[in-house]
Order: sequence, then structure tokens, then C-alpha cells
Amino acid sequence: MPRDPYRSPSGTSKIPTGNRRLFPLLFLGVLALVNPVAAAANALAGNPSPYLAMHGQDPVNWRLWGPEALAEARRGNRPLFVSSGYFACHWCHVMQRESYQNPGIAARINRDFIPVKLDRELHAALDDYLIGFVERTAGQAGWPLNVFLTPEGYPLVGLTYAPPERFESLLERVADVWAKDSGSLTDLARRGAEERAGARKAAKPNKVDPVPPEVLADRLRRQALLNADDFAGGFGRQSRFPMAPNLSALVDLQAQAPDPELAAFLRLTLDAMARQGLRDHLGGGFFRYTVDPSWQTPHFEKMLYTQALMVPLYLRAADVLDETSYREVAEDTIDFLLVGMQGKHGAYIASLSAVDAAGIEGGYYLWQTDELQALLDADEQRLLALAWGMDGPPPHEAGHLPVVKAGLPQAAAAMDLPIPEAERLLASARTKLLAARSKRSLPEDDKLLAGWNGLVLSALAAATTAFGKDAHRRAGARLGAYLRDRLWDGKQLFRAVSEQGPIGEATLEDYAFVAKGLRDWGLAADSQQDLELSRQLAELAWEHFFSEDGWQLWADPPLPAVATEPVFADSPLPSPAAILLQLTLGAADEAPESGVRQALDLGLPPTLRSPFT
Repeated sequence: MPRDPYRSPSGTSKIPTGNRRLFPLLFLGVLALVNPVAAAANALAGNPSPYLAMHGQDPVNWRLWGPEALAEARRGNRPLFVSSGYFACHWCHVMQRESYQNPGIAARINRDFIPVKLDRELHAALDDYLIGFVERTAGQAGWPLNVFLTPEGYPLVGLTYAPPERFESLLERVADVWAKDSGSLTDLARRGAEERAGARKAAKPNKVDPVPPEVLADRLRRQALLNADDFAGGFGRQSRFPMAPNLSALVDLQAQAPDPELAAFLRLTLDAMARQGLRDHLGGGFFRYTVDPSWQTPHFEKMLYTQALMVPLYLRAADVLDETSYREVAEDTIDFLLVGMQGKHGAYIASLSAVDAAGIEGGYYLWQTDELQALLDADEQRLLALAWGMDGPPPHEAGHLPVVKAGLPQAAAAMDLPIPEAERLLASARTKLLAARSKRSLPEDDKLLAGWNGLVLSALAAATTAFGKDAHRRAGARLGAYLRDRLWDGKQLFRAVSEQGPIGEATLEDYAFVAKGLRDWGLAADSQQDLELSRQLAELAWEHFFSEDGWQLWADPPLPAVATEPVFADSPLPSPAAILLQLTLGAADEAPESGVRQALDLGLPPTLRSPFT
């Protein structure tokens, strides 16, 4: 299965205990112990990133990522401790509370390391590189992501969440082995990174002959169904992510070559995502994923990209599978996005937190029995018990989550009510619960990210075409103007901007998603201005992010020996490389240029070998 770029840890340490190949690096190296010095003022206070700003009062002397931190590490011969996360991440908050606000642990970090806090949504390429290192060495990765680097920038060892005792023990061990032989450890880390980069370059697939499209389509269908859960929907046997790129490809495949087995699986999955715990049935929108394979228990953060990708998925599925309810899901989701994630200047915020203002995971969305009894009359309570399963002992510590257990006609029949009366009761109950929920507080990450807003613009283009609403049309026009006027300076695209200026680093993802969003909106709104800027951004993406070795996520890698990325790599986000190929080939009047042909040649062998993953 493709890796999710926002996978959270289970709550246990991810330091490997088996014979992981690179883990012994931890026990082979060295750092000359330095005398403790007074910590400088925490540089994160007041940062425009909410995630960084929330660490501004930590006793850890956090630095911002940049050449200054690397230079300081070299001057003192101290390893960097790079901790990456994002605002909506539950375990990031937990580790802050347990470890980074612990004076003893903070003192040890400040003494032995150069600590750097990273908002992974502003430095997505660097985070992706470090995630890849931890996955290879520890077997799995997630957030918070914590990686020790040599002063030159070579990764040594990494982990995700760890309880404070285990984390402090690791800090002591890393400092001890560095103090004993930093030279050997640096050499090993350098060789490991260089060998990895060299292996990626040397692993260029041999050129293969293309196969007929119907053969590739059949391989995709068969591989997808092998990974499918025929009982609950979705893929795999553990947590459930709304793998929108994968499902969208399968919906397109179903449109081209209808297959009863694939259609049944798509219906099962789309129905489960829309009816069970992945979706907020009260306020609208989708959570990032569920922790269980039956879609019941969400991880409660809402990501902007999730909403953006679900809209075109359900609209396309509505047409292909002839299911009107999917149009309703798409419309409900885009309308939630316009209100629930609206930011400044017509753009949309990055995420809504998994924890409420009191620090309770899911607390904003959950209801205790006594709250329901105080807010609803007896008939409303009974209807929600039948329709949404909101009765009995709460399945979550903080209360009940609305999950569809029965359709309104079935619930009305069980109560011996006419359907119009059941609809009135449900509307009344929703109004009361929403009014009560509006008094709760849900922290938000108000960064306006280029790439994710590009996905939203594509969603607004699809919604405008499907529903013809003035609200969607106005929202698309405002968002397009924001991308053109604030994130593009005529020469480069910015990842995000704040009142102080650009923040973060624009990556391949940003160029690809914004280019596609502008193209989709340009076609929907008949805007030549947007179509022209889409073309410019696609051309710049080829210039900055593609070479004979393949695609890379960043234009100027800040670390040594960074390998290029796979040509096609879907995750819960679409492959930016594939999007750029689609945009370029779709606009080409002639045969592909040499760079495009080279990218296709690089991508074809792995695609033929494993089209679904």
C-alpha cells in the first residue's frame, strides 16, 4: 500500500528492538561533550505557523530550520535534534506536554544537541526525506517525528512518539556515543546516506515496451481487488484512510470497462466512508482516517486536502455508479469546506485539530449521555438512537459520535412515524446539537498552503460544473485570485505567506497541485488567465524538479546526498509527478518532448510491475 504522509503512531516507541540494519549507527558514534551554556530565547514564539508558535514557550531552546542551525551545530560539534510535526497531530501535543515542557528533558536537549522544530507542512520535502529514513531504519514512521542528524546533516537515528522515560534514556545514549567517537559515527552516517542516494540513482528501471491499455487496466483492477477488504470496504486489514487517488483511478477504470465485482467494492467503500465514523454527520466534512478497519473510530483531525479530494471523487462516482446520494455527499462536503475551513483572502486553512481547546481528543465532536438528555426531547433522543446509534454506553471516552446505523425511513418505521415527522425531528435535533457545539472551541491551523489550496480549487471547479451554485463560483474566483496574486510573484510560487512575508518552501507538490487547480478552474470558468498561469507553473516544475535521475520534491536540497523520488508515488495525496505528466501531455499538440518521454520511461516499469501500489 502507498505510504500515508500523515500516519500517526500508535502511542508506543518506534525505536526498533530487532536487528534493523542501520540502527547500530546509534551505538557507533561520538560527540565531544560541551559545557552547558545558557539557552538563547526560544525562537518560535510568535511564529506565523501555529504549530511552531505553540512551542514558543517550551523550555527547549528550539531553533528554526535553516543554515544558521546547521552552522551552529558544526561550530559546537553537536548533533542536530530535528523534531517535526503538525498542528492537528494528537501525539505531537502529547509529546510536547510530556517531554518538551519537562525542564529536565529540555535541559538535556539544550546541553547536548541543537534542537530544531519543523512544521512538516511548511518543509514537506525535508520531512518526507526524514520520514523515509525512519521508515527504513525503524520499520515505520509517523508524527511527531524526531531525528538526530550529524552537524553535516546526515541522519543518525530517528523515532516517533516515546514516553518521557524512554525518550530521556535515548537522549542520554545518543549523547554518550557521540561523545566517544563522533568521527566514526559521522563517517557511517555519511556512507549510509550516500549509498542510499547512489542506490536510488543506480536503480533506474530498464526500459520496457509499453503494453496495451486494457492489459494495464486489468492488472490495476486485479491488484486493487487483492488488496480490498470485501467485508468492510477500503484496503488492507488495519486502519482505514480515504485513499482518494486510488479510488478515483478505480472509478475511472469502472467507467472505461464496467466490472460488477469492482462496482460492488466501490459502492461498499464509498458507502462506508459516507455513513460511518470517517464522516462528521452533524457538521459535515471528513476526518483524516479511522483507527479501525470498520470505519467506526476516527482520528479526529480534519485535513484540508481530505475535503478537497473527496468532492471530485464522489461526484465522479455519482455519475459512473448512478448513485444520487454521492452527489449529496459531495455537495455537503464542499459546503462544509466553504464555511468550516474558510481562511483569509478567499483561501482555506490547513487543518482542524484532533483535540479540542481542553486537550480532549475528539471532544469537539462527541456527546455524553447527560448532554443529549439535557439538549433533546424524548422523541429526538430515540430517533438519534435509532438513526445514529447514540444510545447505551458511549463508545468513546468523551462520548457518542454520530454514525449512521439506520436510514431515516427505517428509523421512522421503528418509531411508527410518518417520514416527514421523522425529518422534522432529525432537523430539530441537528439544530440543537449544532447550537451547543458552536459554543465549544476547536483549535485550527490557519496556514494557507499553496498545494492544498490548489486541490480545493479543483474541487470548486468540479462543484461549480456539477451544481451551478453562485457560492461555489464566487469561492473559486476568490481562491484563484489568491493563488495568482499572493502566492505567485511572477517568477516563483510560495508555499505560504504570512503578514511577515513568504514562509516555508514550495515543492513539486505545490507547483503540480496549483497548476492543476488553475487549469481546472480555467476550464470551468473560461479563464485564459488561469490557463496561462497553469502552463507557466507546469513548465517551471519540469525545470526545477526533474532531471535525468528523476523527480525530486525540492529544487535545492538543504541536506547532502538526498536521493530523487519515485516517478509515480501516490499516497492519500495524488502523485504530483503524475499530475504534471497529465497536464503536459494534455496540452501537447505534438509528440512528447525528450524530458517528458524520459519521465514516462522511468515510470513505466514500476507501473507495469505494480500498478495499484
